[in-house]
Amino acid sequence: MTASPGIETGQCAESSGAEGHAESDASVVRRSLEDPDAFAALFDRYADDIHRYAARRLGTEAADDLMAETFVIAFQQRRRYDLARPHARPWLYGIVTNLVGGHRRAEARRLRALSRAESAAPGDGGGDGEPLADRVAARVSAEGIRSELARALAALPARYRDVLLVVAWGDLDYAEAAEALGVPVGTVRSRLHRARKKLREALGGSDPTRLHDDLEEPGHE
Repeated sequence: MTASPGIETGQCAESSGAEGHAESDASVVRRSLEDPDAFAALFDRYADDIHRYAARRLGTEAADDLMAETFVIAFQQRRRYDLARPHARPWLYGIVTNLVGGHRRAEARRLRALSRAESAAPGDGGGDGEPLADRVAARVSAEGIRSELARALAALPARYRDVLLVVAWGDLDYAEAAEALGVPVGTVRSRLHRARKKLREALGGSDPTRLHDDLEEPGHE
């Protein structure tokens, strides 16, 4: 499985989520209580989305493990799933975001490394004939995170970063983000507002939703 290299706001729910299937996620979970193999339908619907989100936050090397662990935990906890909720995406994003939370230092180190990419000297050798700056720039391009944005994200408190990225990269609306993170909708709104304000300040007053087209706030109120 591979993660999409881009950082475009994740408009993947309509193409890969339950919306494109006759059977709701809740129905799949219900069936899986008697037929565990039925749970594979949720993996088929959401594995790519979860992998992409994990890769954006911790890199592609960690994404495979995080995606797999997310579905293992979901399967183990499926009897606790609220069957009144037809869509499982917020639940799954909540699980993977919690897993990312166990790698806070790794995420911060990765963002700081990406933020230093543009300052790499073109003449620095990499032992393979390719200048270090070119290799780092290629990585930044592949990760889809501009260095100045990575620096700003690294400086955000974890609770703000979680809200911002689960909305921007998970493409969750406010209610879904609240469900995923286990906080009230008002808290989501407040943290998102503060996160975007801090990003604007760090980016010299620019609005990252327009500057990068990758932290676009969805049109859900």
